[in-house]
Amino acid sequence: MDDGLGSRVTRHAVVIGGSLAGMLAARVLAEHAEKVTVVERDRFPEGPEARPGVPQGRHLHVLIAGGQQALDELLPGFMDELRELGAPKVGVPEDMVQWQNGQWLRRTPATTHFYTGPRPQLEWLVRQRVLADPRIELVDGTETVGLAGDSARVRGVRLRERGAGADKQTRTLTADLVVDASGRSTKAADWLAGIGAEAPHEETLDTGLAYGTRVYRASAQDTDTDARGYFIIPNPTQVYGGVVLPVGDGRHLVTLSGLRGDEPPSEEGAFEEYAKRLPHPVISDWLARAEPESPVYGFRRTANIRRRYDRPGRRPAGFLATGDALCAFNPIYGQGMAVAALSAVALRRALADPRRTPTTRVVQRALLDASKPAWDISAGADKKMPGATGDALKPAPLDKVVGWYLRRVQARSPGDPVVGTPFRAALNLTASLTGVFAPSVARAVLFGPVAETPMEPPLRREG
Repeated sequence: MDDGLGSRVTRHAVVIGGSLAGMLAARVLAEHAEKVTVVERDRFPEGPEARPGVPQGRHLHVLIAGGQQALDELLPGFMDELRELGAPKVGVPEDMVQWQNGQWLRRTPATTHFYTGPRPQLEWLVRQRVLADPRIELVDGTETVGLAGDSARVRGVRLRERGAGADKQTRTLTADLVVDASGRSTKAADWLAGIGAEAPHEETLDTGLAYGTRVYRASAQDTDTDARGYFIIPNPTQVYGGVVLPVGDGRHLVTLSGLRGDEPPSEEGAFEEYAKRLPHPVISDWLARAEPESPVYGFRRTANIRRRYDRPGRRPAGFLATGDALCAFNPIYGQGMAVAALSAVALRRALADPRRTPTTRVVQRALLDASKPAWDISAGADKKMPGATGDALKPAPLDKVVGWYLRRVQARSPGDPVVGTPFRAALNLTASLTGVFAPSVARAVLFGPVAETPMEPPLRREG
């Protein structure tokens, strides 16, 4: 190995950030390194509670099918354990009352499922499993303030106890490999500059989407439907979104979203009033029957950001980025946790690939490739939203033709399972988006009619 990523030479690996992406990266690196140290700014709670370092932790998170498969591959039996903790399982389209592009989706038998338990619960379970490995050590309550080494090679990290102040002496933790999993707010650009290296170019696409989330308990008298959740998806002509999903113990998370300058309010009562802007009152009516159990929590940092470590530049060997530190998505698409797990699977395969030397460049490319399907979905949809900004808005050569085709896919997917099944598989990261171009699907997309869909919210499953 020419740059220290192989098991023959990697004695110590450091992961910056104890996020889901960081813990899963540590799990994989323990298969190749003698020791792995996870450095985390927060002090972890003992149980499945929210922590400051995950600002979205109080908001709705879904674990889509691609993430489920990846987690079971990395941590065998993980999904069984998550189910035992009571994480609700929701089938799509069967369990959801869903509105998209002016149509209600038929509630036909589920072709995919996602889990909707609280994110702190899932993170806690991952943490318990990963830190049970004696090769993995946690150093929490500690900030990473820089890298050790030079522009040719990273040789460790410079650390400082959190809350110690800028004048507090730092210490250096030496390492053969450093992985940045510190999230979308990563300071990697400063760290790289500090050793004479170049930061990657950042691609951005920002719709200005903002959302608010509140915990509710559903009404015991709400017996007119067998739906487990509701979802009104925004689009360029209807920019308001709303989702209601169970998180266990009879509680639901309700998220409302809008664009820049028209954000959901956090004031008592105003949140429910904002729901009336949605194109149908089904969520507003649900809120009127439910009992609120928390304040409204807002979130504004929803831009898509991709850091192009794959492009030429003066960057050191022995430094990788993963998770949101590499590619962060608009959270409304529910891809982040799945991509964190899929990236760890990609890391494992790249390090173990007998066909090629796992250099920094090769492995970083594999991590970027793992995030590309989610980026194409998230950034591709956000390009069309009014007021979107960023350099990723620039159209690709085939965008016009592909966009025309995908609009036909979206129009037919609510009522035609031939189109809807592969489309949902792509959205859930279990299959490539190329599946919607398969001959049988293309015939339905190009020549089939737009199937009839329900005129009103389908409150009962079909059949």
